[in-house]
Amino acid sequence: MSHVLVINSGSSSLKYSLIDMTREVELAGGLIERIGQPVGIVGHTVHTVAAPGEPAPTILEARYEEERRVADHDEAFAAMLALFAEHGPSLDEHPPVAIGHRVVHGGARFFEPTVITPLVEINIEDLIVLAPLHNPANLAGIRAAKAAFSEVPHVAVFDTAFHQTLEPPAYTYALDAAVAHEHRIRRYGFHGTSHKYVSEHAAAFVGRANDSIRQLIFHLGNGASVTAVDGGRSVETSMGFTPLEGLVMGTRTGDIDPAVLLHLERRAGLGVNELDELLNKRSGLLGLAGRSDMRDILAGRAAGEEAATLAYDVYIHRLRAYAGAYIAQLGGVDVISFTAGVGENAVTVRADALATLGFAGVEVDPHRNAERTHGIRRISTDASRVDVLVVPTDEELEIARQTLSAV
Repeated sequence: MSHVLVINSGSSSLKYSLIDMTREVELAGGLIERIGQPVGIVGHTVHTVAAPGEPAPTILEARYEEERRVADHDEAFAAMLALFAEHGPSLDEHPPVAIGHRVVHGGARFFEPTVITPLVEINIEDLIVLAPLHNPANLAGIRAAKAAFSEVPHVAVFDTAFHQTLEPPAYTYALDAAVAHEHRIRRYGFHGTSHKYVSEHAAAFVGRANDSIRQLIFHLGNGASVTAVDGGRSVETSMGFTPLEGLVMGTRTGDIDPAVLLHLERRAGLGVNELDELLNKRSGLLGLAGRSDMRDILAGRAAGEEAATLAYDVYIHRLRAYAGAYIAQLGGVDVISFTAGVGENAVTVRADALATLGFAGVEVDPHRNAERTHGIRRISTDASRVDVLVVPTDEELEIARQTLSAV
């Protein structure tokens, strides 16, 4: 069997997954949170997987969790190895043939999964200027993993890579061209691993060749983005130079007039760091309603809370605006998919986001939409000209697939 260890190293977290690629099932995974803080959370989950050929699904076997300090990413990686050794599965018995690393920003340089060499590390480090919150942590995870698995190939899978197919009119900002060129300012797009996975699985589900259909994909989690995919290629995406642009998110504003920032600097005296925190951590649903979780927003709306109702309405308004714009760019749409935490679970969000798209041939079946089932499913009516789907994303599996393809 071939196994791939997938590493997703965040600024204060380390998420990992050991995947048996023969059957494409996760054997174990975990999350180490609050790295560098006084008390961290260390969690590890082991799965029992049915033998090849058996119809039984993957069954949750055991979860282990404890609180303790984890000083840095090197210590987090050591903790992960200790969890595998103590709780299984043994990495000696299931040795990874490669390590796949999620890297948020590949700039305009990386458009496919890339084996990590010293030169690639230098390039990832150089791109820190474009992703100061993400690439340093990604690089720390790479270096810790390479120290532990020095004989195994390591592969970088970039969030931005799927969007490298954007054409100049889609990725160019109407900014002074010399300034934009000097500082590498353009739309890059993010969540690319998820959008790629969902677009391919949606096409297979409806029985169409991926290169022959027009798709709209809503990745709605705490971070949110929408991508238009034409013939398997990303042609429009809502996140831009950073993951701040586009849809309303849990704590991020999404689109906002840039002059607002100038106004706040001049009138409120807010500095760069304060504005950064305001836009990324104190806005979005949290800024509008005091809560960033869509479940809390829906509960508040149901209870008649004015702030929660407004927050929800702003969220839906932005979804509809992007849907209409991207359908126009595509010249119509064949498949619309929802994925990630909100997209996969919020029945009301899906229904309301598509409520005005009857002109495009979209009809949502309320009973199918309300069903709580696992796996990919159709929520449109039989008469709908557009297939509307819920497609659970699996970014770890997509990273593992791309890792194997590179080695």
